[in-house]
This record gives sequence, structure tokens and C-alpha cells, in this order.
Amino acid sequence: MSLLSTIQYPCDLRKLTVEQLPEVCRELREMLIQELSSNPGHFASSLGVVELTVALHYVFATPEDRIVWDVGHQAYGHKILTGRRERFSSNRHLNGLKPFPSPDESEYDTATCGHASVSISAALGMAVAAQQQNTNRHVVAVIGDGAMSGGLAFEGLNNASATPNNLLIILNDNNMSIDHAVGGMKEYLHNLHTSESYNRIRNSAARSLESWGLLNDERRKQIIRFNNSLKSLLNNQQNIFEGMNIRYFGPEDGHNVVELVRTLRRIKDMKGPRILHLHTKKGKGYAPAEKNPTVFHAPGKFVPETGERLKTDATQLPPRFQDVFGETILELARNNSRIVGITPAMPTGCSLNIMMREMPERCFDVGIAEGHAVTFSAGMAKDGLIPVCNIYSSFCQRAYDNLIHDVAISRLHVVLCLDRAGLVGEDGPTHHGAFDLAFLRPIPGLTIASPMNESELRCLMYTAVECQDGPFVIRYPRGRGVQTDWHCEMKEIPVGKGRRISDGEKTAILSLGPVGNTVQDAINELKAADAGTTVIPAHYDMRYLKPLDEEIMREVAGQYEHIVTVEDGALKGGLGSAVLEWLSDNGYARRVTRLGLPDEFVQHGTPAELYKIVGLDKEAIKQAL
Repeated sequence: MSLLSTIQYPCDLRKLTVEQLPEVCRELREMLIQELSSNPGHFASSLGVVELTVALHYVFATPEDRIVWDVGHQAYGHKILTGRRERFSSNRHLNGLKPFPSPDESEYDTATCGHASVSISAALGMAVAAQQQNTNRHVVAVIGDGAMSGGLAFEGLNNASATPNNLLIILNDNNMSIDHAVGGMKEYLHNLHTSESYNRIRNSAARSLESWGLLNDERRKQIIRFNNSLKSLLNNQQNIFEGMNIRYFGPEDGHNVVELVRTLRRIKDMKGPRILHLHTKKGKGYAPAEKNPTVFHAPGKFVPETGERLKTDATQLPPRFQDVFGETILELARNNSRIVGITPAMPTGCSLNIMMREMPERCFDVGIAEGHAVTFSAGMAKDGLIPVCNIYSSFCQRAYDNLIHDVAISRLHVVLCLDRAGLVGEDGPTHHGAFDLAFLRPIPGLTIASPMNESELRCLMYTAVECQDGPFVIRYPRGRGVQTDWHCEMKEIPVGKGRRISDGEKTAILSLGPVGNTVQDAINELKAADAGTTVIPAHYDMRYLKPLDEEIMREVAGQYEHIVTVEDGALKGGLGSAVLEWLSDNGYARRVTRLGLPDEFVQHGTPAELYKIVGLDKEAIKQAL
């Protein structure tokens, strides 16, 4: 890698000639393929923006100029070019490089970039700050991978069209998010075109008018409005961006680095907001990823020469919770024609695709739009359907108002399944499902449950769909459960009813969700090692955070001296808080020890590493007991 090895920072890249950049791109792409084949991460998205990444750092004076990535899984090439090439093998490892861009890691990372659709708003703020402070800083937002379907992107565009700024928006249009992009915006971008000769004439005229001093702000707006009207007439097409007074360029080939450099240089110093529309291919340069970009979004380990994925033999392993969800919703839907499935751009990730294959007309991928997913579900519930809306726990944070205003107040029968609850591992703090228990518990009328295992998930889904009428939340973790024989008959689990797992003395442990399996393992080991001196605690699986099982609470408060709560969510506001509140409200004074996630953002690493760090692994629970 003769050229790439000379590049530690973008200033080194800018010493090369434009003609050398295709070779840099080839070497950068080869490094990504080799590194990610053995150290898994987000693969196809970063391959698709190699040329764009090189061109941006070549043309703009980063880090003084700002590049805001949306979403951060596009930014591996950016990391390699900005001082992290030699450490890239530590990416997503405990104490290694962070999974997404982070200002805590590098001055080249301008914003935390874990969730979609935020780049335009964040970059606009930076562009306005540059104007307010009279600096010559350039600001670029790179949005793509389906993020234009998110409402926040349009809020940013709307503000950019009305606020004085010089923001450049790069639209990385690859017709994908994780699965294939959906919706009208995808179709619009696919069909959008402009005339190259027209753009050339317009740019020349603009430069001339500017050099003559004829382009003050008001006159520029008038010319842009006339220009957009003329363009719409000539092309017989209205451009949504230029309709908002945002100058539009493209679409152009996002894989021609030399032309990208020329285009970026041409529009770099233009005044006012503008958007450069690029067509790219997710997985570009690696045939298996180009052929199957959904699988190669995050493929795990694979053979770089062939693309063969190195899978473990899962035939004897418990299923993933997401697959239990996918199989179960299909079974329920076969027996109840009112059931529909909704997901914001995650049909494969949450396994709703299992139902989609058999009942596509009853499944809805709404794009990266979590708030809309919840309100859309509310509308269907209002008129008689039973929507089962699956959203990753951390992404549900974006739909909080929708859940309160559009679902809970009207007591609508929406079943919200929160995948990836608890610590998800290598994706880090932007993706941990740490806060759902705490932020959901105060909402009136909401039922909140968490299954200890796969068969409990099936029964809770049955309960939520067939036995209840109001809003019902079920949260469960990423990864595999504990049962190989999980395909049980589905039965109702009465709302607010937990269960005693094992008897004990003096101390009672109240757990919620799959962390209860770790608790029971710890108890079993204490029993096995008992020489007659250890007091073995009782264990209760609460099942429901809201409402709490008051029968269990009275039993525990009346019989045990010490209560231990265990949950894989934030301690502030979760199960432990609910137990303390109940004890106080009902006049019990008991010693309570709470185990859960600390009041800090837990960083990235494997789930096993992280649960050990936060004191929720088996050895830590044994020590606490």
C-alpha cells in the first residue's frame, strides 16, 4: 500500500496529485476488505463512500473545515485517513476505536454519529456558527444510506432554506439503508436528473455575476428563484431541493474521484445552501457486497477472496430473540387477520422479514422514521387493526412524544416490541438499550414487560395481541437466549403477574428480563458450593415492570429482610426505583440493593465484557449476594 502508507492525516493526502487519488481509493478499499473480513464491523456502507471520503479530505481543509457524517457506519475510510490507520484493527473492541465517529476520539470527528438523519441539522448549526463568528470555515453534511427518509432531515432542510448559511449537503444516494430504501423519497431520488450543460452555463453565469459584485443576498435569492423556475420549465420537472431555494447539483457518479474533486472545488466557495447529489453503490468494489448489500452491511467474519461468511454452527444453539419474534408474529398473524407488522427500516434486523415473505401486504417498512412508525401504528389501531411495531430500544428514544401523545393518551392497542434492549455490545452507547425502562415507566396506561427466555417472549406477544386492549411494550435483548426447545404453546401471562423461580431465605432477588438467567446461574453455583454456611436467596422473575406484581411485593416485603433488584437498564427510574417507591408507598422499611446500569454512558465492547464492567455478570452477582 505504497500511497496509503504515506498518509497519516489529510494534510498528507493533499500533497498528492489528483491523478494519484484513484490509487489511494483502491488501496483504501483493499484495506477495508482485509481488515473487516477478520475484525467485523459495518462493511458495505464504508466501501460505497471511499471515493467521496478521499475527495472531501482532499478538497476541504479538515479538521478546520467540518465534515458531519450521517450515519457513522459510512465513516471507516474517514477514520483511516484521519490518524487512525495503525489503530484501525482495534475498531469496536473494548478500549479500542469507537464504533462511530466521536469528538472524544478525534478532532476530525465533528459530531456523534450513531443515529440517522441528524447531519443536516448539526451541520447547519456549525455553518451558522461560522457565519456568526465571521470565519471562513466550510461545513459539509454527508447524508445517505436511507437517512433522507427521516423527518429530522427535512426539518434541517426547511431551516437551511430560510436561514443565512453556506452549508454544503452531500446526498449519498445508494438506494439503501440497511435493507433496500423504501418510500416516495427513494423513488424521487432515483428519477431525479439535471442537465450537465445547464449546470455548466449556470455556474459560469454565477461566477461572472459574483465577480462583478452583482450578487448581494437579496439579488441572489431573486436569481435563484428565477433560475429554478426556468430549470423546471426546461426539464418539465420540479426539483424539491431547489423548490426550497437550495441550489442543486447532480446527480453525479460518486465513484469517480477525479470528477468529484473537480465538482467539489467548483462549488466549495459558493454562497448559500446547496446540495450535491451523488449516485453510489453500497459495497462498491467488492463483488459479494455489491450483489448482496443487506447481508454485507455488517457481515461478520468472511473470506476476503470469496466473500464466504464464516458462520458458527447454530443448529444446536438457542435462537436469536429477534427470530423468535419473527416466527411468533407470523403464527399470530395467521390466526388473526387484524395483525399487521411495522418497522422503521429494520425488517431484516428485527426479523419482520419472516412475516413479510408470506404476508407482504400486511407488513410495512416505513423507512428511518421511528416517530412516524409509532403514530402510523396509532392510526391503524384507531380503526381496528392490531399493529405490532418493532423498533430497536435506542431508536425508540426518537419516538417518545409519539408514544405519549398519539398512543398512550388515547389508550390505543399498539404492541411495541423493543429489540436490542440492554447492552448491545460493539455498537456502543448510541445503540445500547439502556433507558427504555426508565423513560417508559412514567407513561400512564402503558404495560411494560420483559421476557426471561424465548418461550416467555412468545407468551407475552400472545398476551399483548390477543388478551389486552391498550398499549403494551415488550423489550428483549440482542442475541441468543437460553432455550433450544422454545417453540411452546402460547398462553396468556396475566398482566402484572410475575413468578417465583426458586425459594430461599432472608434475601429475595427480583429480576426483570433475560438477566434473570444470569441471576439463577449465580444462585445455582452458590447452592452447589454451599457447605451449610451460605444463605441462599429466593429468586422472583417479575416479568412486568408496570404494573408490578403486588402479590409478590407483599410476599417479599413481609418475609425477607433484604431485597436485591437486578435489571439490564439504567438504575435511575427502572425496576429498582419502582420497588423502592412501592415499599415506601406501602409502609415497608426494607434494605434494598439495586444492580443495573450505572449513571454513565457505557462504552463499546462485547456484551460479556460490558456486563462484567457494570457488575451484571454471574461473578459480580454472586459477589453482591
